Amino acid sequence: MATRVLPPALLPLLLLLLLSLSARHIVASAEDFPRDGRVIDLDESNFESALGAIDYLFVDFYAPWCGHCKRLAPELDKAAPVLAELSEPIVVAKVNADKYRKLGSKYGVDGFPTLMLFIHGVPIEYTGSRKADHLVRNLKKFVAPDVSILESDSAIKNFVENAGTSFPMFICFGVNDSLIAEYGRKYKKRAWFAVAKDFSDDMMAAYDFDKVPALVAIHPKYKEQSLFYGPFEENFLEEFVRQSLLPLVVPINTETLKMLNDDERKVVLTILEDDSDENSTQLVKVLKSAANANRDLVFGYVGIKQWDEFVETFDVSKSSQLPKLLVWDRNEEYELVDGSERLEEGDQASQISQFLEGYRAGRTIKKKVSGPSFMGFLNSLVSMNSLYILIFVIALLAVMVYFAGQDDTPQPRRVHEE
Repeated sequence: MATRVLPPALLPLLLLLLLSLSARHIVASAEDFPRDGRVIDLDESNFESALGAIDYLFVDFYAPWCGHCKRLAPELDKAAPVLAELSEPIVVAKVNADKYRKLGSKYGVDGFPTLMLFIHGVPIEYTGSRKADHLVRNLKKFVAPDVSILESDSAIKNFVENAGTSFPMFICFGVNDSLIAEYGRKYKKRAWFAVAKDFSDDMMAAYDFDKVPALVAIHPKYKEQSLFYGPFEENFLEEFVRQSLLPLVVPINTETLKMLNDDERKVVLTILEDDSDENSTQLVKVLKSAANANRDLVFGYVGIKQWDEFVETFDVSKSSQLPKLLVWDRNEEYELVDGSERLEEGDQASQISQFLEGYRAGRTIKKKVSGPSFMGFLNSLVSMNSLYILIFVIALLAVMVYFAGQDDTPQPRRVHEE
């Protein structure tokens, strides 16, 4: 067999390529990125090296002139040391994407700040809360396994303690982890999932179940727990998981509205004068019993004192007779049950039952929320600052046009990109 010889003209090119690759490897290996909880500065010269060296890299693409970026910086400084101490450490970094525009453009940065978590080099945009404690809470979910395997009572206790109170937990006892793996992936951002392989009778007593297999759903924040004994088949299992992602009765606020947006069920909404007073607290307990028996609906409550802008879209004001019940489709329409609009004093459990009976029988009056569609209202909570900026820009342009008209001298045009 004839031996092929590399043409002499290609030897210098091959040598140059090898030297280039060696130099890159030396630079990447020599790059020392701190892992002590400091926020590190990255630019076009070391960004790719950081991606190669750090498994979990949380990056703030910012602009020095951006007000939101300036407010975010101290929150990142608070979160970075905590994230560095996780079992899977997350390193926090920042990139001046106004200066290094090619780098920002490469990752689709079109506004400031843009936050991204790079998991083994793969970017995921982060759009959650930017407060330090919320950042830590949310990012922990990204780096945790889809389903944790717990081999002892102490492992179960550690799992519950480390999970905290911000997300619901689903702990399977005596269940094959392959049955829950799909839902661990699907609902990873919204809940913690675990399978207990070995546990004692003390654990069964602590979580109030007396046979296996069993799935325990826990809402630490609301001090709620529910049990599922099967059947552990796809439709039944996912329905339980999906319905248990929310507490039995949801306090309506900006955070829970976003959670409702991911749920397909209609909302039985109770409008109160003040959702923190004693009468309201007692009513919520009654609503929990109704919610437990009507899992095909979401039950929620809101006080006009706490959020009057939300309540007013249902034609309710401070002069209205409260509490008031309605069924909301989570968008533009809601329904009133004829003769059961208001809860009177007395046996409120019976009144709620009559309301639900009337709703299911179709004795309802359909209405539209006042103002824009409600999901539009929800989106406006996120984009209100953008609206203010747009109004400011329009006003600024109007002023510029006015003054331009006062001066006949030709002026060079400026383009300011922000």
